[in-house]
Amino acid sequence: MTKIGIIIGSTRPGRNAEAVARWVHEVAAERTDAEFELVDLLDYKLPLLDEAYPPSMGNYTQPHTQAWAEKIASFDGYVIVTPEYNRAVPGALKNAIDFLYAEWNNKSVGFVSYGGVGGTRAVEHLRGIAGELQLADVRSQVALSLFTDFENFSTFTPADIQRDTLATTLDQVVAWADALAPLRAA
Repeated sequence: MTKIGIIIGSTRPGRNAEAVARWVHEVAAERTDAEFELVDLLDYKLPLLDEAYPPSMGNYTQPHTQAWAEKIASFDGYVIVTPEYNRAVPGALKNAIDFLYAEWNNKSVGFVSYGGVGGTRAVEHLRGIAGELQLADVRSQVALSLFTDFENFSTFTPADIQRDTLATTLDQVVAWADALAPLRAA
């Protein structure tokens, strides 16, 4: 069965990312075409990149890197839930992505973002990063507005249309994960 990791891309206290990711997981759990698992960056306690060798070498020496690599390698694709901080991706998420290389290759990725303009600028950064990591980013994206999909900018109350957009995003992530399976097997 295809396995998709739903990555909670913020470690900030009081973050909205956890509620959004749990919503993604609840919707995804209704599907029968893949297994979905929440992956919280907080559980991995990754410091600023502290590996001596480039990730492309795969020579991970730190226990936290090895645990992170094992988790990320276990998936066929990902949905990254990200806020937008200062028109970009959160530092903790970028750092976590940068720890690894081969574990990301030939897999699919979709994005669920939020912010003042739906987190779209953070996702534009992530799309460029995905290309370098040989991740196939899907076209559909859930862009949640802090003004319309949250009450008081903190209580997550997604508009009904967001569920439809999420379904399309999940369809694409699963389809691309399956399509890329021969490359991962090679």
